[in-house]
Amino acid sequence: MQKTSPTLLFCIAMDAIGSLSYIVPAATEFTDIIWAPLSAYIFLKSFGGRIGKFGAAINFVEEALPFTDIVPTFTIAYFVKSFFVQKNEIQNI
Repeated sequence: MQKTSPTLLFCIAMDAIGSLSYIVPAATEFTDIIWAPLSAYIFLKSFGGRIGKFGAAINFVEEALPFTDIVPTFTIAYFVKSFFVQKNEIQNI
């Protein structure tokens, strides 16, 4: 059974959730302590494989570092997987 890729809407929603911490400025870094590992785990389970492992590490660092929550890691990974990885898999058949 082939695992399906996450949808673009899911990826945008996950990036939006990661940016919600800016709503309450005093709580930004505290919420990032909780959100960074959770987000990395969701990333790993959503994408799987090499993209999931590499992306989860990048996602964790991006969410944990101050002022980097604005980077849309999930959405970038969606486009990388959709356009580059799947295209290469088709060419290798």
